[in-house]
Amino acid sequence: MPRDCAVRVRISGRVQGVWYRAWTENRARDHCLDGWVRNCSDGTVEAVFAGPEPQVERMIERCHEGPPTASVDHIERESVDAGPLIGQGFRKLPTY
Repeated sequence: MPRDCAVRVRISGRVQGVWYRAWTENRARDHCLDGWVRNCSDGTVEAVFAGPEPQVERMIERCHEGPPTASVDHIERESVDAGPLIGQGFRKLPTY
């Protein structure tokens, strides 16, 4: 059985104003992940994906593509504590 993990990503490029948050929310739910996504005031998108490690890794791979109108330049990632997120669902947060 895969272990749960959580990863925070910051996605840069043309990722705001192109439905990236909605796309991320839908794909994360498709992968049965918990966590959140939000726009940041510096023009990046930040997300936390929590769940079984293989699904989290697949989601991060998909984030490199994003929706058709997006253009992803770079994704930074860091591990975070999965505990508080597991079972909470996936949602969009307001811009930070």
